[in-house]
Amino acid sequence: MFHYTRTQSGLSAALTVLRLIFVNTVRHVRKTNGNPIIGLLISISQTLILVAVFSFMYSIIGVRGTAIRGDFILYIMSGIFLFLTHNKSLSAVASSETAASPMMQHAPMNTAIAITSSALSTLYIQTLSVTVILFGYSLGWGTVHFQNLTGAFGMFLLAWASGSSIGMVFLAAKPWAPGFVRILQLIYTRANLFTSGKMFVANQTPAFMIAMFTWNPLFHTIDQARGFTFVNYNPHKSSIMYPVVFTLVCLTIGLLAEFFTRKRVSLSWGAR
Repeated sequence: MFHYTRTQSGLSAALTVLRLIFVNTVRHVRKTNGNPIIGLLISISQTLILVAVFSFMYSIIGVRGTAIRGDFILYIMSGIFLFLTHNKSLSAVASSETAASPMMQHAPMNTAIAITSSALSTLYIQTLSVTVILFGYSLGWGTVHFQNLTGAFGMFLLAWASGSSIGMVFLAAKPWAPGFVRILQLIYTRANLFTSGKMFVANQTPAFMIAMFTWNPLFHTIDQARGFTFVNYNPHKSSIMYPVVFTLVCLTIGLLAEFFTRKRVSLSWGAR
């Protein structure tokens, strides 16, 4: 059959890829709910429910005094924001289209665009949700003050990036053993409920327990984010470099594994 090819300059090709990423990101945002306002409200409600549950739990257990001295609700939100962003970006990337998906039949669509769009759609929704919640909280209960807003937002982005990089590893491994990878992903996301450090202050945790949490990049980002948020808290048991290196390593492994899988994946694998 006749095949028409069109040569593009480097700038034209880059603009085409960016346009495809934008269009596919919008598609991902509207995929869960056709109305973007409803989708945003659902994301906000999930965050508010977790904030209410943890506030109630702290009050019942009576450990509210062990939190960082300052705004208690902001202390809870600083952990929940990063926790949800990390887990949602992981799930979004891990469930994005693979090389065997029908969407890949539409040129010039490829897996890189699909993965980038999945990650950016989560970042967009979560950033918008956090902005709306903090703005509403500042209107109702007083001005929200961050010691270093740039640093706190940087940790928010690092939580998103680390979740996306781990999701890439799961995405590349899923075609080979979908059931096993799905169980591993569920175990990791559930383990983050306890090992992310959102429920306690790292500086007040005994040394023999820290080893249970330091492997988790989310633990470091949440603790560092609280250091950037509160003027009277200086993290001593976490670092910024660990999640950065962890993200780069997982991103490299994910890219290599995805390339290896993309060259071998087949539609017949789904029929096994």
